[in-house]
Amino acid sequence: MSERRSLLFIFAHPDDESFSVAGSACRYAEEGVQLTLVTATRGGKGKCGNPPACTAEELPRVREAELRAAAEIIGIKDVRVLDYKDRELASAPVEEMRSQLVRVLREARPQVVVTFDPHGANLHPDHVAISRFATDAISAAADPRWYREAGEAHSVSRLLWTTPRRFYELARMDNPGSEPGVDFLLDNRRWWKKKAEALRAHRSQNIQIDELFFNVADTERVLSIEAFRDAWQTAPKESPRMDLFEGL
Repeated sequence: MSERRSLLFIFAHPDDESFSVAGSACRYAEEGVQLTLVTATRGGKGKCGNPPACTAEELPRVREAELRAAAEIIGIKDVRVLDYKDRELASAPVEEMRSQLVRVLREARPQVVVTFDPHGANLHPDHVAISRFATDAISAAADPRWYREAGEAHSVSRLLWTTPRRFYELARMDNPGSEPGVDFLLDNRRWWKKKAEALRAHRSQNIQIDELFFNVADTERVLSIEAFRDAWQTAPKESPRMDLFEGL
């Protein structure tokens, strides 16, 4: 690949990136891949932690700071936080959202984009909405008739979704690569401690994070793999593949 590799993550809330892609992002940051993260809300309707990290009124500001701290740990230097309300993302103005995401796509020019699957991984309405918005923007970014002022048109080579089973479920299986939808399976054992550090940066969300990852006997195991589904099947169907850029 002659041009610099670039990877764009599009998610709904602070901590989505640490849950879903932190290990893989650490790997690609070390390899010199350009990483960009879009987070559509500041997660202002989440919990404040136990013990509380802040008041409910302070939560959006605190969660943005936690997001930026986690991104620094992971190695994501380009972080774009949009100004939409938590749990109201599905109501965001379509034209406005499309325009913002098209601008990011044309500036970052990623070969690969990662977002939630159409069911939002866990049916969270914001996750479902950002998946829809991301797919819409990818199509528009490739068409020069849309938003000429946003820069030269750019075609994404590969769109990846989260898998039907969450990675922490897959990690406990004997053969996770045999599961439908596991088209990419990355062994991130080298970076599991970095992923743990990024998750812990989201201190206000420690209740769920501890329950899923740290109050279990197999923390290293569940933080050592990440899996993705190929939305377009743009590469040979030899699955699972071990590199998000394989075949491009």
